[in-house]
This record gives sequence, structure tokens and C-alpha cells, in this order.
Amino acid sequence: MSAPHVIRTPDQRLRVFVSSTLQELADERRAARTAIERLHLAPVMFELGARPHPPRELYRAYLDQSDVFVGLYWEKYGWVAPEETVSGLEDEYNLCPDDLPRLLYIKSPASHREPRLTELIGRIREDDRAAYKYFETARELARLLEADLATLLAERFDQSRAALLAAATGPTPAVSPHGGPGGGGADADGLADPVRLPTPLTGLVGREADVAVIRGMLQSGTRFLTLVGPGGIGKSRLAIAAARAAAPGFDDGAVFVDLSAVQEPDRVPNRIAQALDVRDTGDAPMADNLVTALRDRQMLLVLDNFEQILDAAPLLTRLLAQAPGVAVLVTSRALLRVSAEQSYEVGPLGDDSAVSLFVDRAHAVKPDFEVTAENASAVAGVCAAVDGVPLAIELAAARVRVLSPADLLDRLDRRLSVLVGGSRDLPERQQTIRRTIEWSTQLLTDDQRRLLARLGVFEGGFTLEAAEAVGDDGDDVLSDLAALVDSSLVGQQHDGEERARFSMQAIVREYARERLEKEGGLGSARDAHAEYFRALAARAEADLKGTGQREWMQRLGDERDNLRAAERHLLGSRDWDRAAELAYRLYLYWWVTGLLGEVRTWMDEPLASGDALGDHTRAIALYFTRTIMFWKDPDGSVAADLTESADLFHRVGDADGEGLARISLALALMAGERPDTSRAREVMERSLELFRSTHSVWGESMAHVLLGRVALLQQKIHEAQEHFERSLALTRKDGDAVGERIATYHLGWTCLIRGDVEEARKHFVRSVTVSATLGHTEGIAYGLEGLVAVAALTGDPVRAGRLAGAAQALRERSGTHNGPIFTFHQKYVERLLTGASADLVAAAMAEGRDLTPEQAVAEALPTPA
Repeated sequence: MSAPHVIRTPDQRLRVFVSSTLQELADERRAARTAIERLHLAPVMFELGARPHPPRELYRAYLDQSDVFVGLYWEKYGWVAPEETVSGLEDEYNLCPDDLPRLLYIKSPASHREPRLTELIGRIREDDRAAYKYFETARELARLLEADLATLLAERFDQSRAALLAAATGPTPAVSPHGGPGGGGADADGLADPVRLPTPLTGLVGREADVAVIRGMLQSGTRFLTLVGPGGIGKSRLAIAAARAAAPGFDDGAVFVDLSAVQEPDRVPNRIAQALDVRDTGDAPMADNLVTALRDRQMLLVLDNFEQILDAAPLLTRLLAQAPGVAVLVTSRALLRVSAEQSYEVGPLGDDSAVSLFVDRAHAVKPDFEVTAENASAVAGVCAAVDGVPLAIELAAARVRVLSPADLLDRLDRRLSVLVGGSRDLPERQQTIRRTIEWSTQLLTDDQRRLLARLGVFEGGFTLEAAEAVGDDGDDVLSDLAALVDSSLVGQQHDGEERARFSMQAIVREYARERLEKEGGLGSARDAHAEYFRALAARAEADLKGTGQREWMQRLGDERDNLRAAERHLLGSRDWDRAAELAYRLYLYWWVTGLLGEVRTWMDEPLASGDALGDHTRAIALYFTRTIMFWKDPDGSVAADLTESADLFHRVGDADGEGLARISLALALMAGERPDTSRAREVMERSLELFRSTHSVWGESMAHVLLGRVALLQQKIHEAQEHFERSLALTRKDGDAVGERIATYHLGWTCLIRGDVEEARKHFVRSVTVSATLGHTEGIAYGLEGLVAVAALTGDPVRAGRLAGAAQALRERSGTHNGPIFTFHQKYVERLLTGASADLVAAAMAEGRDLTPEQAVAEALPTPA
């Protein structure tokens, strides 16, 4: 018997098998892929690169190892292979395992549906294993599919371990306070995926040989490789393609870090940490946390756009020295010039590849464009005129909608010779791309050029609404933006549910800012940008605590770089009040995404400025700079400052702010060697009153958890349990999943103290389950630690050791260090390590450290019936 097919996707995520014919539904297949990837799942789609008619044993193997079956049907039944009686489309449905969820989507109207497909759809309607819906547009399909997959994961999460592992990479979590009861917030991007590289919107043309060489260098042991070349030459796209090719050689895959929005070298560790889901808790240098998170990983880091932060290069040599399994692939316009660096120069495209790229991009604006005997010479001439630089070719190709290749070549010849578009001492190809950008802008109207310049203030993309906010009053921003997209000066990053996002390449944004500053409009554009995001934060504040949590977490995640830029502008302008307001309105977002360390540095500035601060601004600044230090307060200064913060919030009538400050104050009072439980109780009873007065369900539920912890310290077990149960009821009523996780976790420890080990196990399992559905790594660690104690008490030291090792590794890799404040498992581990099974436990802990988060979750949960 031949060996069974074993198909592994590089990322090991939940696989969604998409079945459709290859002759139709191209837009719909792309929409399905986007919807699946937005949920951090892995689409299995033969039309994305496999053979057009894969053999039955191949797609049977993929089906056997997939988790969800999605069928897309319209009019075509599909090709029937020789010696077969049904098409591949029907065969895939027939071979779908019985226990695989089936989601079918049928496009309408269909005036020419083939009879055999009509028969298949009729059979599907009678199959009670399948759910089917009709749709009309690709966008509607994406919306239906994403919603149905999310619902499916939620419904099936508790049913089997496989579904659990799939759901562990689910959507953005609900809200949890960092350092709050149970410790910390969720990781906004979910559990770490082995491959986290962006998916470009267009294909890579003419770089196959470069990809092969770079992949070979990385596979042969090169650990520090810099792709160097001018802006617009295609370094980023090449790095992504090469990293995707090389990723299977790294056990922990490849992670992409966009540094284009980072202007300060000392912020580079934070940006890398953000990509790795390492929290910026502010209690230790981020570089140290990175070393801890990476030291036992086998990973490729892709660091894009390093040229403006060359002084951060020594950080990379430190990481490589202390994390021997890590390699870095850097893109930069200049070499980093540090030890161990090897370089690969990215040059222009060859003649044939340049023409292929021109044709490919021309098709985007003029689908019927083809190279003919009449225009071939002109097309080649255009590519030569821009020196084969990919971005310049794209800018030129975008004009074939209105200019023939001959006209295009004539205009380029006449204009490029007189345009400089930047410093004359720039490298030759850098001057080429600057001149091409300048040439492209000359074909715009005055309004369009003005909008392009003002869009340069954005970081990391923008929406139409944001573009309208920074555009000049009276301009038709929508039409002007459409013209910029048509000209390839602005890219449409992705088309989401209701809001399309747009982006600019780094060199185009750099050019736009230079023009804006030269014209004297940079300050006003930055003011408009900051005001827009301050208003956005005000709109988000209330919904972040309620039913709009997930939507706003995702939206704010898209705007993270813009929020940073707005905050930096306000701080740089010494506009302390608005800077503090922006930070404060989004405090739940900063907690959830692990950015409190960065916010702390922001709020240090007004406190250190020497300026007179308003009461509310000082209350906010004190809160953000002290709350992350609550668990390290040897001299009581943190508690004193948090008391002042609460008093200031009270003085200005901000009851929620006072209640929030009191939560951190109570934590500080309980964190020392001699907890002041009496004062902590008094502080939290007042906090509970405040949250009730403002009808803050989230605040009330957290207050109950804190009061329960006070009761535990005072050995009032029954009272503690009552508080935790009240918190659980509130969080479930309000749909706060992370709050539910915190409450169930504390109930688990209460049950252990009472001697009810089995009830404790149920609560800890629920805590792990909820955390995994949210992608909340720290929450998983807490649940695992509770189950360590359960395993120790039930005589299973090996299981206790594996879970303890897994929890320890999760904490190190997520940068969360305040675990000992909120967990009690360590004493059980210490007993095991000094007992008769010490060697077995130590070996099990080492094995547990090697588990992925998904494997750790599977280890923690009972085998399903």
C-alpha cells in the first residue's frame, strides 16, 4: 500500500477547502479567499496555482485534511475527465467527508445553468448536511462567507479538539484590561501564525531568479541579508516572495515587519514586538522582551524599509547573537553596515520582464490591451525610458487608458529630460523614479496634485472618510482620489465590507510630503489629520465597551500607525490636553493590543514638560504612567500617584475615570509583600459604586472580580465566590468574552481552595476555551496554569509539567511578566520539582515549552466524547 498523502499548509491553520469551476467566478474566488484570510484561516484553492485538473487522490487528500468545505456554483458544471462519469466539481462534493461542515453558495441570476449542475444543486438542497445560500455579487459573497465561518467556529468550538484548534486563530478579541483582574488584555492579532506575510494585490513579475537566489542564501545559513536598492525598485515585493519561499525552512515560519512609518530608531523594538504579538507592558526594555521571545524560535524576520532608522541596526546583531534560530531579511535603500550583514542588490527588470510587467499593469486599467507589431517598439521604449524600474513602469502603464504607447513614449522622452523631482545627488535610479513620479503628477489637475500632497500625512493607509477630512474644503475628494488610484500613485489596499482602504508606496508618500512641506501646507494637513483621529477615537469610545467591540478593534487596528502619528503630532505641538484625550478615549484599545508601554512614554512627556497641566490631563497622564507599574511598588509611590489620579478624576467629575484609577490602585495595594486588603476593599467598594452610577457593566464586572480577590486574601472564600459569580453573570449578559474568561478563571481557583477539584477543572477548561476562541494568548496561559494545579492534585505530574512548560513559553513569547500576581500554580510546580517525580516533571516541562499555542490548548482540554 502506498503511503497516504500528507498535505500541510505552511501555516498549519484551519483549512477551508473551496470548490468551484475554473472557467467562471474568478472575482468570487478572490472574494472568498479574502474573506477566509480575514479570519486568519487558510484557503485551499487549486485555482490559485495547482494543476488545472488535479487528480482525485490529491484533492481527496486535501479534503481529508480540511476543516470546512465551501462550494461556489453558478452556471458551469465543469470538465469531466476521461474515464470519469462526473466533473471534478461534483466529485469534490461527493468525496467531502461526512463530518465536514458544508457551506454552499449559489450565484444568481443564472440564465444558462448547465443541466448537470442543476441536478447537483437539487441534490444539495435535499442534503441535510449542507447549508446553502444565494448571492449576486462578489462583495455579498465575501460578507456571507465571513459571517457564516465566524458563526460556524463559534458553534463548533466546544465540540471537538480540531474545531478548537481552528478557532484559536479567530477574529479580534473582546475587551480586557491589561493588568486588570486576571491580568492583561488580548492580543489583537490572535495567536501567532507561523507564516504572517502580506498578500500583495498583484503578482510578482520577472523576479523568479532573484527569489531562487535569496531563498538559497537563507537556506544555506545566511542569517542577516539586506536587499538593497533605490525606492520603487521592488525590494518589498521581492522580500515577501522570497520569504514565502524560504518560510518552510523555519519551524516558526516568517513574519513581516513594516518599518515605513517608524522614524525613531528606538521605536524599532516596539514595531518588531507588535508583529510578534509581544506586549509592550513598559516594565522592561522592549529589546530584552524581544530576546526572551525569540531566543528559542526558528524564525525569519522580514524587516521592510529600514533606510530611515539605520541607527537601529545594532539591535539586529544583538537579536541574532542571542536568538540563534532567527534570521533577518532586510530591505533598505542603503546598507546597514554592521557585522554579519550580507547584501543582495536589487536591480531593474530585464527587457522582457519589464515589458511583461508593463502589460500586466496595463491590463488593470485597459483589459483588452495587448502588445502588437505596431506598438511593441513603443512599449519597449517606455520601459527603457524609465530604466526598468518596476514602480516607474507601473506609473507609466497606468496611462494606457488615455494614451497609446507611442504617445506615452513621446511624453516621457520630452518630460523626463527636464524634470528632476528631487536632489541631483540621489542615485541614478532614485532620480529616475522621482522624475517618473513628477511626470505622472504633471498629468493631474491642480486639485488632484494638492490632494496627493496632503495624503502624504497618512501612515499605513487611509479610508475615503479620512482622505476627505484632510482634503481641502470644496474639493471633490472622491473623484480626485479615484484619479490618483487610476494613476497608480495611490493603491486600493483592499475592499472591505463598507470601507475601502487606500495606501501609498513609501517613496510616493515621501515625495508627497516633500511637496506639501515646500508648499507650506504640512502643518495644516497634520492638524487636520490629528483632529480626524481624535474625533474617530471619540466615536469609538463607547462602542469599545459594548456590542461594537470587534468592529472597532479591527478598525482601530487598521489605523494604528495613523493613531500614533496623530498622537506624536499633538505631543510635538505641546497640545497636552488633546494628546491626553486621544490616549484616554482609547485606553481599552491600548490595553487589548498591548501598547501601554508606548502610551506610557507619550504621557511621560506632559508630566516632564514643566507646563501647567489641567486636572483631567494630569489625571490621565498619571494613570497611564503608573497603572503598568502597579505590581512593582516597593515604596508606595505608585499607589500614591494612582490615588492622586483618582482624586483628580473625581475633581473634574469623571466617574468612570475615577473608577478605573481605583482598580489599578487596588491592584497596587494588593501586590506587595504585605497586602493592604482593608484599604483595597474600601477603594473597590467605591469603584463599584462609581461604575454602577454610570451604568458601566464592564466596570462593574471588573470591580466584582477585584472585590473577590480582596475576599480571597482575607480568606472569605464564600464571599469571593459570590463576587466572581456576579462578575460572570454580568459579562455573559453583556457579551464580554474576556470578562467571562477572567471570572471563570477566578472561580476555578476558588473551587480549588474549597477542595472541589473537578469543578475547578471545568472553570479552567472554560477559561482556556474562551481564550482560544479569542486568540488571547495570555488568557490561555492563565487557564493552563490553573490546570497545572488540577493535574498536580489529581496525581498526574507529567501532565502538570507539560502544561507548566507550555504556559511559561507562552508568557515569554508574549512578553507578559505579571503572571505571578494573578496565578498560584507555581507552588504546585515547586513541590513536584522537589518530589520523587522531579526528573519526569522537568522533562515534561521541557516538552511543554516546545508546544505551539494550539497544541497547548489541545493538551489542556479533555478528549471529546
